[in-house]
Amino acid sequence: MKAIYDIIKSPCLTEKGNALQEMQSKVVFKVDKFANKIEIKNAVESLFSVKVSKVAVSNMTGKKKRVGARSAGKTSDWKKAYVTLSEGKINFLDEL
Repeated sequence: MKAIYDIIKSPCLTEKGNALQEMQSKVVFKVDKFANKIEIKNAVESLFSVKVSKVAVSNMTGKKKRVGARSAGKTSDWKKAYVTLSEGKINFLDEL
């Protein structure tokens, strides 16, 4: 079993994520590429002391980037998790 800090990497603080949190009580996280829905649910419930009702995941492919005139590369692939909360609230901006 993985540690909960290895499963959840960071929150995705975007305009779309903030709108989902206000309207539908969904929180968006950047998670480990090999984590499943059950591991993500348990990690969020234990880290933030909330009740999770549903988890949806999305695999995001890396984008092509150019470095200089000749060399091209690619950013890493990553996984995004949309976590629907049934009880409780997570506010990341209170810490700032």
